[in-house]
Amino acid sequence: MSTTALLDRPTTAAPVRHLRAVNHPAAVEAPAAPAPEPAQPGGRALPAGTAPRGFALYVGIDEAKAAASGVNLGVLVDALRRTLAELAPSAETYATVALAPVGSGGRDVDVVRLALHEPSAVARTRQEEPEDEEPASGGVVVDISRKRVLIDGESAAFTFKEFELLQYLVLREGRTIERTELVTSLWQGATDDDAPGERTIDVHVRRLRAKLGRYEDIVRTVRGVGYRFDRHADVVIRYGHGTPSPDRF
Repeated sequence: MSTTALLDRPTTAAPVRHLRAVNHPAAVEAPAAPAPEPAQPGGRALPAGTAPRGFALYVGIDEAKAAASGVNLGVLVDALRRTLAELAPSAETYATVALAPVGSGGRDVDVVRLALHEPSAVARTRQEEPEDEEPASGGVVVDISRKRVLIDGESAAFTFKEFELLQYLVLREGRTIERTELVTSLWQGATDDDAPGERTIDVHVRRLRAKLGRYEDIVRTVRGVGYRFDRHADVVIRYGHGTPSPDRF
C-alpha cells in the first residue's frame, strides 16, 4: 500500500457517501427502555473501576478493493467522520493508515490490527513468531515491533516516552519535525499542565542521545526548527509485520 499515492489521490472523482443511522418505525413507537449497564463487546462486564472512553474500529481494505467499490480510503474515513459528527458531535476522531510489506499476504483486517498494535493481535503474533536471529554485535537496532532498542547487541534502558520520541522520528526519516508537532503528537490528550513545553522536548532529546552514546548523531538538531532522524550505516530498523503509517487523515 502506498501512503503517498493514497494521500495525493484526488477524492473528487468519487462522491462522498454520508452514512446515516436508520431507525426502524417500530423502534420509534416503542417506549424507551432503561439504559443498560456499560459492557464490553460480547456482553462481558467492564472491569471494576473502569469506564468506556471510546472505541477502535479496525477496517481491513486495501486500495484496490476500495477502488473496485468506487471509493478510496480517504473517502471512507470522511464518510465515517461525517456520520460521527451527526450522531455524536462531541466525538473526537483520529485515523491512520496501516502499512505492510507488498505481498505479505494475510487478511487485511489482521494486518491492520497488528500494525496498530491491537493487544490480542500482538500477543498472538508473539506466540507464533520464532525467536529473533542473534543481533549484530555492533550498531543500533530500533525494533519497532517489540518496542526496544539494541545498542552494540545490548538492550538499551529507554523509557516509554524516549522510545516513542525515537520511533516518531524514525517513521518520518529525513523530515524535520518541529517541537510543537512532537508535543501535540506524543502528548495527545494531556492537559495544559501535563503537556511539556517546547524546551522540555530538548531535555527528552538530550536524554535520548545520551543513551544512544556514540550513535547520538542519528537524531540531528535543525537549528530553530526541531529534530530529524537520519539513516546511519550502523542503524537497522525492524518494522515487524506491520507498523503505523506516519501519515494521518
